[in-house]
Order: sequence, then structure tokens, then C-alpha cells
Amino acid sequence: MKLLFLGPPGAGKGTQAAGVSAHLKVPHISTGDMFRSAIKNATPVGLEAKKYLDAGELVPDSVVIDMVRERLSMPDCANGYLLDGFPRTVEQAIALDEIDAPDIVVDIEVPDERLLSRLTGRRVCGKCQGTFHISQLKDEHACPLCGGALSQRNDDKPETISTRLRAYHEQTEPLIGYYSGLGKLRRVEVNRLRTVDGDSRPEEVFKGILATLE
Repeated sequence: MKLLFLGPPGAGKGTQAAGVSAHLKVPHISTGDMFRSAIKNATPVGLEAKKYLDAGELVPDSVVIDMVRERLSMPDCANGYLLDGFPRTVEQAIALDEIDAPDIVVDIEVPDERLLSRLTGRRVCGKCQGTFHISQLKDEHACPLCGGALSQRNDDKPETISTRLRAYHEQTEPLIGYYSGLGKLRRVEVNRLRTVDGDSRPEEVFKGILATLE
């Protein structure tokens, strides 16, 4: 089965993708992992991407698409894959369809106000790198595991989260129309989109995803 996970920042895509990929026995491919692996293994596309990253520039779509093509051609993807973090635009989605189109696209929906609460309440331990939410803590300044100092990452601050959500709605949300067969740039007129309520406990979201896949 070839799967793609959509959802705004903080929806829990990474957590759910890890569980679902293990359940289905297909590789979980995130954009970040894909970049790191290609650069570490010094593949031609990885070296090309590294030139842009080292210069502090955005990696062009053409290079990212080539990297996806390279990754999906690997033997562990023969029986399917689970993509997380790509595509981010309709143009990238069209390219993915031409490489190896996903069978099902799972959109994990969470209201913006809940995402803000989730992300702005996140704290990270500077000592053990553990991640916690202030709702779980007795002392929001001390790590409950090692006693290290907890802090809020810059990308978890309210103004940053608002910017990330705005970018998601403007750039990535149109993918929902594309994969439901309603987008203006659709290539295949079939609804591949499955929507799952992500505003509940992780184990309940996991059950909802498996149910919609069945």
C-alpha cells in the first residue's frame, strides 16, 4: 500500500506515520530523514541538495523531486511506502503521481486553536532532549525525567506557529482538493482522500487511521 499523510504542523503526522508504517510493514519516509540519508550516503541527488543547504538556500523543487524518485526506487519500497512531509504543493503532488502515485491520502484534521495549544505548550529538556507538554508537568521549568532545565523552542512560539499555520493553509491545504478529485490540476478523477479526526488521544487517532484504511 502506498500512503501519504497530510495535516498541519502539530497534527501528529510523524507519530502516527511511525505507528502505521510499522503496522503495515512499509517504510516511513519523511522529508527530513530522506534529506539526511541522501546526504549521508553521498548520492548524486544528496550532493546536489547539500550544495544549496550549505549555501543557506532553499533546495529547488526539481532536486527534491529527484530525491523522492531516488528514495521510492529503493528495494524497501517495493511493497509500498508512507510519505510524510512531501508533497507540500499541488505541483509536487503532480510530480509524485508521475513517479509513483499514492493509493490513499490520509488528512489528519485538527482545529487551529488546538494546534496552537499543543505547540505553544511544548517544552524541551536541554539535558536529555525529552519533549513534554506543560499540561503534563508539575514544574514547567524542570524535566520530570532528569531534572534538566526545560525551555520553549523558537519555532514553538505563538507568532512562529501562526506563520507556519498560515503557510500550511495557503500552500499545502490545496492538496486536499487535488487528492479528493476536485482540484483544478487533477490528473486522475478519483477520490484518494480519507479524513481522520486528529483532535483526540494518539491511540484513538491511530485506531481511526487503521479503520479508514480498512
